[in-house]
Amino acid sequence: MITVRKSEDRGVANFGWLQSKHSFSFGHYYDPAHMGHSVLRVINDDVVAPSAGFDTHGHRNMEIISLVLEGDIIHQDSAGHRQVLPAGEFQLMSAGRGIFHSEFNHSRAKPLKFLQIWIEPNQHGTAPSYQQKSFGSELGLTTIITPDGANDTLQIKQNAKLHQLILASGSGLTFNTSIGRKLYVHLITGKLLINQVALSAGDGAKISDLQQLELLNGGSDTVTALVFELP
Repeated sequence: MITVRKSEDRGVANFGWLQSKHSFSFGHYYDPAHMGHSVLRVINDDVVAPSAGFDTHGHRNMEIISLVLEGDIIHQDSAGHRQVLPAGEFQLMSAGRGIFHSEFNHSRAKPLKFLQIWIEPNQHGTAPSYQQKSFGSELGLTTIITPDGANDTLQIKQNAKLHQLILASGSGLTFNTSIGRKLYVHLITGKLLINQVALSAGDGAKISDLQQLELLNGGSDTVTALVFELP
């Protein structure tokens, strides 16, 4: 089964310095029909004004993934990390028993665009940790996050995987997963066909009871997407 969540149907927040679209219920936006998918709880599509950002705040027992689409984030946390996260790099912060952090737009002139993603962990009360890495922009499917950190992927405290999908115009591939796994696809750019079901930029797709997906670029622009494998 494939259920499409259209971009224009997502929750919207506008605080002036922050404009956000929520794929699932978050903050002041609540929709009981969209509370997440398996352990995937948050996908926020954020645009942050120049020099603005999120002041120091805390998290506990959550795996928090950030992917910058345009611009750079300045990240600082209570574990002593102070990093710049540029466009294209993935960040995974395991909040564990508790961590405080802040995130700001590094630019004084241009907006910051990034995805904020939360996944519930299967281990609670662990020591907080921080990982950051660029995986490039090769065509095809690139594995970004795994439960064991195999092949230099980022390691998550959950039986979940995250893949980066990039397809040139006219190209496609077959994606296979194990029995019982749930999938979620978030389309960043382009037009994507999933078993002939069409997605446009900003759309998401909840997928269950399917072990094989045919992923095809359905337009003239490059497809960029995130593919989640979930318990």
